This record gives sequence, structure tokens and C-alpha cells, in this order.
Amino acid sequence: MKLSLAVTSLLVLLVSASCHAITLKLDPEIDLLVLDGRKISGSLLKGADSLELERGQHQFLFRVEKPCADATHFQSVPMIVTFNASATSVAIRLPALANRRERSTFDKALNFQLVDERGNEITSVRDRLPLGSDSDLEKAMLNYNRTAQAASVPRFALQSVSASDAQMSLDFAWQDAGELPYLQQWFQRFDAATRLRFISWMKTLRAS
Repeated sequence: MKLSLAVTSLLVLLVSASCHAITLKLDPEIDLLVLDGRKISGSLLKGADSLELERGQHQFLFRVEKPCADATHFQSVPMIVTFNASATSVAIRLPALANRRERSTFDKALNFQLVDERGNEITSVRDRLPLGSDSDLEKAMLNYNRTAQAASVPRFALQSVSASDAQMSLDFAWQDAGELPYLQQWFQRFDAATRLRFISWMKTLRAS
């Protein structure tokens, strides 16, 4: 129980810290694939309309999926955007994408906007994920960030554990087995960014 209280206290501290974080607004047409070098599973974002981020540099890999008026389904190329977050909220503003010409231009020009809570555009660097990378997007971003690409962030190449894998395989071998369900229930109650920070802290503590 002492361990459970300690973990709970840590999660509370993380949630308190998130009060000073940045809110990423999630558009239902945007599929967030990789965040800061880590794959984001659909279960982490299911039903969520926002995600809390720490202030500082971030990198998204995302694509746009939407049904179209001409009875087709549009799926954009995977797009990368890197930026420094200092606003209260961040959102990806998409162009109309109402016809094939606009959708084709979007894939080629990456003409979305990253905006803050006042609608002001946030400076960002954009790029496409190289073709043939869909099979393992996290690995593709790892390779992308290891090279001198337009929107690469070398430090994100050091993060090789995916958020989804870490969520399912947290190493609680050092605790009583009877406490595992209790901790898992608590873990599931927090947002994805808090889970990611918790996983990162646990890895640091175990390595020290």
C-alpha cells in the first residue's frame, strides 16, 4: 500500500504540473500517429478532444482522414511538424480540402497552420515522412530524427520505447503482485501526456 500511495502522489504531482502545460486541441479529422518520437495508440486518445503537453519543443507525425462530398475517402500523406510550444493551446488548422485539387495541393504544399489560442500562427518546420514508412511509423520517425532532415529532432531519436508498448508492459516486478490491478486502474485514469511523463520518470528512477 505504501508503494501505491507513493505512485498516486507522483501522479498527482504530474497532474498538478500539467496545469502549467499546453493543450493540444485534437481535430477529429487529424490522426496523431507519433508524438515526440513515440507512437500514440488509438486507445490513449479515444474520445479525447485534447492532449496536455509540456512547454518546449515538440514534434508531431500526423495525417488527415476525412470522408469527402464526392463519396471518396481522403487520407493525406504522413506529415511532420516541429515547433516550440509556449502558448496556452495549440491546434492544427486545416484548409478546406473540399475538392481533389485542394487535397492534392495539401499533400504537396503541407499548407496547414499551427495556431495558438488567439488564432495566431506558430512558427513551425514541416516535412513529409519518406514513402514506404507506413509499416512501422515509430521506427520511421526514429530513422528520420537520426538524419539531418528538415524537421528532425535528434534527441527524439533516443526514445525507442513506444507509449503504447510502455503502457501495456510497465515493469512492476519490484512490487507486490496484489497491488498491480490497483496501480493499473490509477494509470488508466490519467491523460496520455501524464502517462508519458510517468513512464519517463519511472525509467529514470529505475536507471538511477
